[in-house]
Amino acid sequence: MAKSVNIQIASVHLTSKFWQTFVAIMGVTFGVSMYIFMNSFMNGVNKTQDDLAFSALSHIRIYNQDNNHSYNPIESEYDNSQTVFNIHNRKSIQYTSGIKNSYGIVSLVEKQEEVVAVARQINFSVFFRSGSKKINGRVSGIELEQEDKLFKSSEIVTQGNWNNLQTHKSGIIIGKLLAEDLGLQVNSSINVLTSDGVSRNYIIVGIFESSLKDIDKTKAYLNITAARQLIGENSDYASDILINIKDRDNTVPVVKKLGLLIPFQIESWQEANEQLVAGASLRNVIAIAVSFTILLVAGFGIYNIMNMTINEKIKEIAILKATGFSGKDIKSIFLSQAGAIGLLGGFLGVILGYLISLLINQIPFNVASLETLPIYFRVQDFVLAVVFGVLTTLIAGYLPSRKAAKVDPVTIIRG
Repeated sequence: MAKSVNIQIASVHLTSKFWQTFVAIMGVTFGVSMYIFMNSFMNGVNKTQDDLAFSALSHIRIYNQDNNHSYNPIESEYDNSQTVFNIHNRKSIQYTSGIKNSYGIVSLVEKQEEVVAVARQINFSVFFRSGSKKINGRVSGIELEQEDKLFKSSEIVTQGNWNNLQTHKSGIIIGKLLAEDLGLQVNSSINVLTSDGVSRNYIIVGIFESSLKDIDKTKAYLNITAARQLIGENSDYASDILINIKDRDNTVPVVKKLGLLIPFQIESWQEANEQLVAGASLRNVIAIAVSFTILLVAGFGIYNIMNMTINEKIKEIAILKATGFSGKDIKSIFLSQAGAIGLLGGFLGVILGYLISLLINQIPFNVASLETLPIYFRVQDFVLAVVFGVLTTLIAGYLPSRKAAKVDPVTIIRG
């Protein structure tokens, strides 16, 4: 039979049982809308967390691992408990942390096409002192321009100016909460005491406010040259070399390539932050599981409605087959009904899911740097929602359509 006739019959079935059709469409609509909302919300949470994390986290880090042990060549060569040595004036080789030839390392890194930004840092623990107040914290000696390329650090300076570190040799930029705890402001003097007992006074030329309280309470920035002078290191020294690449999720090949060129520890952000990666993956799994469950429930509803329709229209189906409709035609009629329910429910679900997400995005949520609940839309989520909605309805309608296709008109008409 002509496809147009099959579609006409399917449309009659849909409209003749309006409330059944309406309930089926609403089931798909709700499932699709929840899929869009859940994924948009989880995307927003993941994006917010990533933005917070990568405001102070590079994609790849190079450092010289400090093993905190001495090395003796004799003990290494003769590892035998039965051997007795009488060693006089023993001397051990002490390994120091830090990278002494940082310029050469940076030059190698910058030649890699995947790399978009490289910055050297000197990080060390200090005490910040003002009057009788003393707070434990950390100083980062930085190259201003390169640091800004990595983290856009100049954007978080709320008082003073980021570039003041370049022009003021004794300038320092500190966190807002650290300034409050010490009772300091821009142009105030602050004393920095290192673990080696070296003490020096600096002038506060800026105050920053990030999205992370721990950083705002304990961190300060110095020009990298001033930091080297404070800890007594040469002009080529760095404790860390930080790298950002084009695709932060594709660090493995870059780390492997750099590992062949550089004799230091190379660590990707995924290795250093396994909990961050695991948390994002877990949230995505939960969102998909919840959405799939809702669509599955909607599918069972459609299955039941289609079964009821077939039972109610069993004589009509028998008459259709008796007048020349094949089993394939009958199956096509009921699959068309299921497809129409899926498409209409998917379309309405996209609209409803978008509106729900916009509404949730307006709910106040004053935690950390968030003002509202985070929502982040992705086109693929909308497409997948409709695809899953239609597939669910087609699968739910397939078994009843097979049942209808196998109806024996002679048996039904004879009654």
